[in-house]
Amino acid sequence: MKITPYDRSRDLIIIDAEVWGPRTSELVSLALDTGSSETVLAPDIVDRLGYSPRHGEQITRVRSAVSEEQGYTLRVLRFATLGFTLADFRIHVFDLAAGHGIDGLIGLSFLNHFNYEVRSREGLIRVEQAS
Repeated sequence: MKITPYDRSRDLIIIDAEVWGPRTSELVSLALDTGSSETVLAPDIVDRLGYSPRHGEQITRVRSAVSEEQGYTLRVLRFATLGFTLADFRIHVFDLAAGHGIDGLIGLSFLNHFNYEVRSREGLIRVEQAS
């Protein structure tokens, strides 16, 4: 069982993650979003890691409550957060709304690998490997 604290005073549950690309790795701030089917990174982060759209697997359209954005999926070398690391992990790349101070979202594409519990009053996320 891994336990990750988060800052309860923020409007979103923000978690640190590390992502590896062909050029470098980068620490990023991601919002935990159980309403997002995919884990998302902003294009500028992906560019700094050494990826480009030509590394993408497919072009996508992502619908939100207010708009539809075009993006693409790609596989990053490694993705680590909440005490666990996944290799060859697929992410969605598209622009996020400005003003939240985040680099992306931790969505169900990551979370569904685990059992997890958000303990809001304690400001903790408990994660364990699913059996």
